[in-house]
Amino acid sequence: MGSEILPIVCILVAGFSVYSFMMAIFAKNEDMKSLSWASGNAPVKSTSPAIEISRTLVHQFTIQHALKIKNPRYRKGIERMILTSGLSAELNVDEFIGMKILWGVMLPLLLIVLNFALQLGYPFFIFLVVIPVGWAFPNFHANAMRNRRVSSVRIDLPFFIDLLALATEAGLDFQGAIQRIVEKARGQSVLADELDNVLRDVTLGSSRAQALRGLAARLDMSEISSFVNVIIDADSTGASIAKVLKDQSAQMRLERFVRAEKEGAKASQKILIPLIFFILPAVFVMVFAPIALSFLYGNGGQ
Repeated sequence: MGSEILPIVCILVAGFSVYSFMMAIFAKNEDMKSLSWASGNAPVKSTSPAIEISRTLVHQFTIQHALKIKNPRYRKGIERMILTSGLSAELNVDEFIGMKILWGVMLPLLLIVLNFALQLGYPFFIFLVVIPVGWAFPNFHANAMRNRRVSSVRIDLPFFIDLLALATEAGLDFQGAIQRIVEKARGQSVLADELDNVLRDVTLGSSRAQALRGLAARLDMSEISSFVNVIIDADSTGASIAKVLKDQSAQMRLERFVRAEKEGAKASQKILIPLIFFILPAVFVMVFAPIALSFLYGNGGQ
């Protein structure tokens, strides 16, 4: 019975795929005009080939379906994910949702059609597994980009705070100190690029506190949030920013040292698994195998 129903299901899926393909080609892309970018500009070219390839397919096949997803809470979560991963200049919310539909729905449908048309004989459950993996693929990419940004910022932050402290002690104001550092490190550091965005926001009319809070929102790190709060408090109370920055730098270095100790403790625990299952058996074989062979064959020879 199942073998008779499966061809019918494949034919229906193939028909739906053809219908979706034709609708995407001949549909009027009036909704494309409503796509808005946080920056107000056209998207920059992504460094990821997967995004560049997917973008064209998304605009052809899935963007009109993504626009129909109106859940504010879901779209807010996607927007936050794009912001913290540094992809806000490359993707907007509609394109991100369109990528999820492309990889999670369209790709499995295409594989099912090819499997039926070419008689490849792959089990149907394989394509069911592809659906959640494809749907989550953009999330995986965004989380990987965010982790990379977080690691880069944690490495650079104490050094940047030291430079800010030195620059403010030398007579520059806080904004001028940021400008001097950004001029030297622009394009070479995630933190430098984000500080450049802070300067741009201030130039466009935002207050320093608003621009710094935007920095904390884009990076979404406890260290950056603490740094921003300290600077805003120093501004409001009139405290010396140079002294505050020095204290903050010492605190950052202490936290990094504690974090390194924790990671070292975790590494010593993780090494136990390969030690028990791979290294110790090999040591036992090397030590006890000659003894066992000598005992067996030596007694046999007598």
